[in-house]
Amino acid sequence: MAKEGDLVKLKYDKGTAEGVLMPSSKEGVVVIKLDNGYNIGIEKKKVESMTVIQKYSAKETPAKPIAQKKGLPKISILHTGGTIASKVDYNTGGVIARFTPEEILAMFPELRDIANVESRLIRNMWSDDMRFAHYNLMAKEVEKEIKNGAEGVIITHGTDTLHYTSAALAFILQDLPIPVILVGAQRSSDRGSSDAATNLIAAARFITKTDFAEVALCMHKTESDDSFFILPATKTRKMHTSRRDTFRPINQLPWAIIEGEKIIIIRKNYRKKSNSKLKIMPIKENLKIAFLKMHPNMFAEEFECYKNFDGLVLEGTGLGHAPISEIDEFTKEHTKIRKAISELAKKMPVVVSPQTIYGRIQINVYSPGRELQEMGVLGNYSDMTPETTFIKLAWLLSNYPKQVKEMIVKNIVGEISERTEPEGFLL
Repeated sequence: MAKEGDLVKLKYDKGTAEGVLMPSSKEGVVVIKLDNGYNIGIEKKKVESMTVIQKYSAKETPAKPIAQKKGLPKISILHTGGTIASKVDYNTGGVIARFTPEEILAMFPELRDIANVESRLIRNMWSDDMRFAHYNLMAKEVEKEIKNGAEGVIITHGTDTLHYTSAALAFILQDLPIPVILVGAQRSSDRGSSDAATNLIAAARFITKTDFAEVALCMHKTESDDSFFILPATKTRKMHTSRRDTFRPINQLPWAIIEGEKIIIIRKNYRKKSNSKLKIMPIKENLKIAFLKMHPNMFAEEFECYKNFDGLVLEGTGLGHAPISEIDEFTKEHTKIRKAISELAKKMPVVVSPQTIYGRIQINVYSPGRELQEMGVLGNYSDMTPETTFIKLAWLLSNYPKQVKEMIVKNIVGEISERTEPEGFLL
């Protein structure tokens, strides 16, 4: 039976064709790559026979051992996904993930003059599949690298939930002695516009040239390849589906900007490298925390379905509001919603966050907001993003379950700003 990568000969209604069997994105179509480099697709129903001329055999080039350079710091790269460390096999059209130090340096040779690199895979997954257990796993792997003498750790990660993971690690990794920088790639490594290499190299350069010791993200500042942000772990969000500069700081300025080999420190109040002992404070893996976005025409059932959860984050409209006012014959459902929220707040922490993303919750300004406070809804004056609110609530319930009410609006790892930076809006 023919498999992808095999050299095959097809006989079909219009003649014969010979080439390499390729992956097909369309059901019912056979795709082969011809000698001239072009692909052709033939409907399976029109294929009379397929003969294997030669079976595909992947050719692996033995990696040369890495010579450690004296005087260079040691950086560990932990991989959770394949996009940023992968290359195309043009025989099959597939992407092959590469994770060993030798393979990483072969793909990104610039790293040789920046640091001595250790690299390994801890998971190979889509970021949408992340669960609390994976955050705890990453934290333990960071701890191992610190014990093995790493002076910085880079974690490669899918971009879709990268900002959830950065927030989680910021809370879990307490008293961090070295930097932990998360990087991703918006463009696959098989594309000329890929940002995989540039993000990784910029993160390594930042680690080796500064005394920074926080969890942070390193991603493009602009669409070009010469400017990058070092972004705060708990105040960053993915803001575009495909742009390379999708990650933006929210209600805060970035830690730094990298332009080529130049590093510009924007905020100096970061944690410095030290000999402190790392303390891991994990998130309980079986916690059930929910999101609910406020919107027109809501029903009480939308709230009631979370009665068996451990916590609920409401994405409030405006300053942090919900539809709880019965003002005419069309809004009788809002009385039921008010009751549903009140009942939930008696069973679990219910925290409001701004669905506007930017700005600060102020549920003491208008009467609906004051009613929410009276019902037990938490979060007033917070400027945390909804994603960070979600992560912080889970972390507090895991480590300080009796102090959630007081600590949810207390700044712990930079998630709540003392004042809103006007320059941080749409930066």
